[in-house]
Amino acid sequence: MTELVGSPPPIPASEAVDALQLMIRDGAHRADPHPAYHRLRANTPRLRYESGDWLFTRWEDCEAVLRESRFSSDPSHRVSAIPMEERSMREQAAASGELRTLLFLDPPDHTRIRKLVSKAFTPRTVERLRPRIAEIADTIFDHAAEAGRMDIVGDLGFELPVTVICELMGVPVEDRQQFGPWANNASRLLDGDILTAEQTNAGLLSMMEFINYFNGLFDERRVQPRDDLVSALLAAEEEGDRLSPEELISIVVLLFIAGHETTMNLIGNGMWALLDHPDELARLRSDPTLIGTAIEEFLRYDGPVHLTGRTATVDLDVNGITIPAGEGVITLLAAANRDPERFADPDGLDIGRQDNRHLTFSHGIHYCLGAALARLEGQIAIGRLVDRFPNLELAETPTYRDHFILRGLSSLQVHVG
Repeated sequence: MTELVGSPPPIPASEAVDALQLMIRDGAHRADPHPAYHRLRANTPRLRYESGDWLFTRWEDCEAVLRESRFSSDPSHRVSAIPMEERSMREQAAASGELRTLLFLDPPDHTRIRKLVSKAFTPRTVERLRPRIAEIADTIFDHAAEAGRMDIVGDLGFELPVTVICELMGVPVEDRQQFGPWANNASRLLDGDILTAEQTNAGLLSMMEFINYFNGLFDERRVQPRDDLVSALLAAEEEGDRLSPEELISIVVLLFIAGHETTMNLIGNGMWALLDHPDELARLRSDPTLIGTAIEEFLRYDGPVHLTGRTATVDLDVNGITIPAGEGVITLLAAANRDPERFADPDGLDIGRQDNRHLTFSHGIHYCLGAALARLEGQIAIGRLVDRFPNLELAETPTYRDHFILRGLSSLQVHVG
């Protein structure tokens, strides 16, 4: 049984749940989840499962949860009747602290660690990277021009941000190719219960590969520090407080994975949206100054992060609904970003949209640390791509990866003319 909260819904609870489960597990629904999201949001905007978890799909509700700091990102606050031995390997690892990252920490630890890292990702610091990012993009486009074809996801979406984050962190760029499969597998751990045992094992193994690699890099930088982020974190001291070994490895792995996965999905999803809306592509070509609002629209229209979760640490009110302490809330960002109560013509792509307070980068204290970098990389990659190749043509229909929480294409093959 599932309890529906709010006005009596015109559809049965089981049907609402089935629609969500079908969307998660079925490839056709994953390709276009928004019909299911619209139905859930219109008919069952606040869904409460018997486990005590809630699902919110309205922008107003999701924003309220993300803004409230007493909704915790730390899953240990969640009341669970499931014994540890019956939980999945992924849940056990998270509970034991092996997978704890900045994503799942609360103040004061979250505040302390974020302060140490955030200096490298301020808008002013990121802006200094513009010439180098443009140089990397142009090199990629030169190769594409010679080939006459490119995969916007693999050749640009992966290569550009992974090169940038490698250079920032001091990771040898020649090592970057091995990171793609590791990041793909490790990032799937976010999907939790919908994973098979094989996928969970692959994710945990890839996480260990990352940990082993970066521990080796830490040893090198302790002996020979360089002007890079890893060396800076090793030497970091803010008001007498250093990163512990566990904190150091977790933040570096997070920065590396998040530092390219989000941007890769932004570039792929954004270019697919443009190719699927040729009038908007022509509009951007005719007015390149729209690239800033275009990136915000891509983040809203088909964002790289599908949902995020919080747990109430005390009884909390969300627009008239009480969430008891210990109960979890899933904020379905993709649904909130197309809420017709918040966005005019929510299913339409408008690269000049002005009122665009999407929730893709979250909100509140957990607002995405790398948002400025992702925006800049997206602006340069997409802006220069559509300018460089005026005859872009889709080579094959793209498909989405099996990931759920991180949403992106497996490839986007185009002829560049």
